[in-house]
Amino acid sequence: MPGLSGVLAAFGLSASAGLNAYVPLLVVALIAKFTDWLTLTPPWDVLSSWWVIGAIVLLGVIEFFADKVPAINHINDAVQTFIRPVAGAILFAASAQVVVDIHPVVAMIAGLIVAGGVHVTKAAAVRPAVTASTGGSGNVVVSVVEDAVATILSILAVVLPVIIAAFIILFTAFVVWWLWRRANKLKET
Repeated sequence: MPGLSGVLAAFGLSASAGLNAYVPLLVVALIAKFTDWLTLTPPWDVLSSWWVIGAIVLLGVIEFFADKVPAINHINDAVQTFIRPVAGAILFAASAQVVVDIHPVVAMIAGLIVAGGVHVTKAAAVRPAVTASTGGSGNVVVSVVEDAVATILSILAVVLPVIIAAFIILFTAFVVWWLWRRANKLKET
């Protein structure tokens, strides 16, 4: 994944990690293991080892069910506040092949910011609004949608990084517009 497409994929994968840390890690690990679409350079090539894939699957299953249980999902979001940005940093560094192209620290910071930004938006704005408006009953549906979006976004990030870049720009514009609209409504009341 040379040059610009690697960086675009890195942004898409990092954004996906903000929703679910383990889905994009698993997608990258499996694509690197079974295809030539993505070649992980050392030290990132360890992601495609069977023991790491097994650990990602195990942690992903635990996170999947923890995010669906009321009350536990809030604890899970608190724990994931640390895990998702780190996963985003790892994905950004691994997929952008930063060992060669970009300084690893810069890439990891970019991944932390992207994944952390998506996670904070989800955990501080979207989930509380869903919990408040549905009494918590909508959280399971939102969690399943987040998992599906993370999966699709991860696959597309590797396959079609330019589309992911456009999606991230549109999503960011939507979030900014939504927050701006919400702030204006609060001013009116």
